[in-house]
Amino acid sequence: MRRFLSSVLGALLICCWTTQAEIFTSISQMTDLIYTEKELVQSLRDYIQAEESKLAAVKSWANKLDDLTRVSTSDPEAYLAHPVNAYKLMKRLNTEWSELETLVLQSPSDGFISNMSTHRQYFPDGEDETGAAKALMRLQDTYQLDSEAFSRGKLPGMHSQALLTVDDCFDMGKTAYNDADYYHAVLWLQQAVKQLDAGEEAEVTKSDILDYLSYSVYQMGDLPRAIELTRRLVAIDSSHERAGGNLRYFEKLLTKQLNEMNQEYQPASEEPIQLGTYSRPKDHLPERETYEALCRGEGLQMNEARRSRLFCRYQDGNRNPRLLLKPMKEEDEWNSPHIVRYLEVLSDEEIQRIKELAKPRLARATVRDPKTGVLTTANYRVSKSAWLEAEDDPVIERVNLRIQDITGLTVDTAELLQVANYGVGGQYEPHYDFSRKDEPDAFKRLGTGNRVATFLNYMSDVEAGGATVFPDFGASIWPRKGTAVFWYNLFKSGEGDYRTRHAACPVLVGSKWVSNKWIHERGQEFRRPCGLTEVD
Repeated sequence: MRRFLSSVLGALLICCWTTQAEIFTSISQMTDLIYTEKELVQSLRDYIQAEESKLAAVKSWANKLDDLTRVSTSDPEAYLAHPVNAYKLMKRLNTEWSELETLVLQSPSDGFISNMSTHRQYFPDGEDETGAAKALMRLQDTYQLDSEAFSRGKLPGMHSQALLTVDDCFDMGKTAYNDADYYHAVLWLQQAVKQLDAGEEAEVTKSDILDYLSYSVYQMGDLPRAIELTRRLVAIDSSHERAGGNLRYFEKLLTKQLNEMNQEYQPASEEPIQLGTYSRPKDHLPERETYEALCRGEGLQMNEARRSRLFCRYQDGNRNPRLLLKPMKEEDEWNSPHIVRYLEVLSDEEIQRIKELAKPRLARATVRDPKTGVLTTANYRVSKSAWLEAEDDPVIERVNLRIQDITGLTVDTAELLQVANYGVGGQYEPHYDFSRKDEPDAFKRLGTGNRVATFLNYMSDVEAGGATVFPDFGASIWPRKGTAVFWYNLFKSGEGDYRTRHAACPVLVGSKWVSNKWIHERGQEFRRPCGLTEVD
C-alpha cells in the first residue's frame, strides 16, 4: 500500500514538475502574453478615447443644434421662409440625425434611441429631402439664380447666414444626377468644386465631385470640357476605376465628331460653368418662359392705356344689408378678363383661426384627374392643403357668407373652403380652374356644374415670389395679406374663358397662405343670367 502510494505521489510530482517546466521554459510564449496584455491595455485606451471622441462629437452636435434651434424656434415660420433653411432642415433630419443615431448606437444609449424611435415617424424621409433639393432647383430656374447665390445666401433683397457647404452642393448635384437631370447636376457640382478650390473643408473628395461633374458635362454634349475635367480627375487619382476608360472614350468620340464635321480641335473654354453656360432642356409646359418671366415681374403687359381703364370703388353687393354700412373696397387688377381685388376681406384674427383649423389637416395638395375625375397629387402642384366646412367653426361660416355677399353668387353649391400653404419652392404651374370640353366628367360627381368663378384670399404677405400670374395676357398679382382677388372662369354662356389660365409662382422667401372658394354654376341662374353670345 505504501509502495502504491509512493508510486502515485511520484507520478504526480513528475507530472506536476513536467507541466511547470514546460510553462517556465517557454518564456517566449509568456513574453507574448505580456505584449497581448499591453495590446489589451492599448485597446482599452482606444475604447476610452473612442468614447471620449464620440462624446465630444455628440457635445459638438448638441452645441450646434442648440444654436440652430434657438434661432429656428424664435420664429419658426420666418426661419422656414428661407428656402435654404427649409432644405437644410429636410437634409438634417433625414440624413445627419441618422448619422448621429448611428454614432450613439455604438454603445448602449437606451434613452436616446427610445426618443429617436418615438420621433422618427415624424421625420422627413429620403423623398422629402430630394423634394426639398428639387425645390431649390425650381427656384433657381424661375428666378434665374446661380448656385453661388444660393450657396452664399444671397437671395433677392436679402442676405442671410443660411449657407450651403461643399457637401451640401455635392448632394444637390448628386440628387439631380440620380434623376438624370444633368443640367442642374453640372451647376451644383461646379459650385462644389469652386468652394473646395477656395479652401473650404469637406468630407467629399475632389475626385468624387469631378467624377460626377465630368460625366454630367458629357451628357450636356460638351465633350472638350468633359475631357478637360476627366484629365483633372486622372491627375488627382490615376488609379480611379472609371476615369481612364472615360477619358479614352471621350477623346475617341470627339475625334470622330471633328472628322465628320471636318473641324479642328478647339480646347475647352476656360470660362467657369455658370448659369447660362448650357441651355435648360425644354419640358412639358409650353409657356414656361412666359410664366417664369411673369413670376420675376418681367414681361408684364400693363401699360398706361390699360391702366387708365382700371378703377377703384366701394362695393356694397347691390345694396346688400350687410355691406351697406361697411362696403368693400374694390380695385381693378385687370380689365379684360375682369379681375378685381378686395381689400380688408379677412381680419388678422380670422386668418389666425383659419390657420389653426387647417394646420392639423394639411396634406399634400391634389388635382383632379381630367380622365377619371379622381383627386391625385401631381409634381406641378407643390403645396399642402386642407378643406374646411362651415360647420367646423363660426369663422368659416362667416367667411363663406361674406364671399356670397361680395360676389352676389350663392355659395350653397360651391366647394368647401380650401386652405393651402406653399412652403419652400411651393407652386402651382399654369392651369385652368374650370373643366374643359375634353374632361366633361371632372365635376360630374358634385352635380353642381362647372366652376364659374374663383375667389382667392391671401392670408399672408410673401417676402419674395409667390405671385399669381396669368401668362395668356401677361398679368402678375402679388399677395397682400387680408386681400382677395376674384374672377370669372366662364363666360355668361357657360363657355370656358381660356384666358384665365393662371399659376401660383414658387415662393422664393416666405410662407404663402391662401384660401379659396370655387363657386359652381348651379344656383347662379338668376344671379348671373346667361348671355346672348358665346363670349358675353
